[in-house]
Amino acid sequence: MIAVLAAVALYLLATGLLVAEVRRGGAGRAWLPAAALALVMHAAEHVFAWRRIGGADMHFYAALSLVTLGMAVLTTAVGARGRMATLGMVVFPLASAALVATHMHGHRPPEPLDWRLQLHAWMALLAYATLAVAALLAVGLWLQERALSRREIHHWLRALPPLVELETLLFRTIATGFVLLGATLLTGILFVDDLLAQHLLHKTVLSLLSWLVFGVLLLGRWRKGWRGRTAVHWTLAAMALLVLAFFGSKFVLELVLQRA
Repeated sequence: MIAVLAAVALYLLATGLLVAEVRRGGAGRAWLPAAALALVMHAAEHVFAWRRIGGADMHFYAALSLVTLGMAVLTTAVGARGRMATLGMVVFPLASAALVATHMHGHRPPEPLDWRLQLHAWMALLAYATLAVAALLAVGLWLQERALSRREIHHWLRALPPLVELETLLFRTIATGFVLLGATLLTGILFVDDLLAQHLLHKTVLSLLSWLVFGVLLLGRWRKGWRGRTAVHWTLAAMALLVLAFFGSKFVLELVLQRA
């Protein structure tokens, strides 16, 4: 409980410091120590829980918390080197909310997975976290383009990198997530014995569709120079499929149907 309270307080402190910096029009790093400590406390809560239950819990709420932890790590790492720290104003509150939900729901005994399936599961969480950050970058790109087209100059615009730089970061993040998601699908095909028996067919199909959509987007960027709203629409469509594939299926199976 102490780790949870500390992580939430530190996440909110980092968020508040980011908001204050945006209002001042600056791009300082006063938020960085609080964010780094929040990540440590967030991870510690899961480690302590896993030690109690004898393994890694990857059920719905725990998986959601781990994905937001991955998003917070990526946001902190990128924000510490540039002007994308403003992403933390969205990611840090999400991470704190997911952590609280996980603690309130409680950790469930881990599923008996061998090292191959554990590798598959961890790779999936990392892929989802990376592509979720890409989706937030796409929303930021859309908001920036919209504000500039309407000649509405806000304080938060000054905290974002130039449009071209933001777009480059978006596609680099998508490319990384695309590789990770491809590796996730490959390990799933190699290591999962029976997709139908394990209620994984729909998850695999939706994940494959998401991977294909991301692939078409990257191809369109390379061959035809896709950008702007086109990139945003394709990114959000692919991410919607991925959310349905992972958290949608987990929600139905674990919370509605009460199946493992």
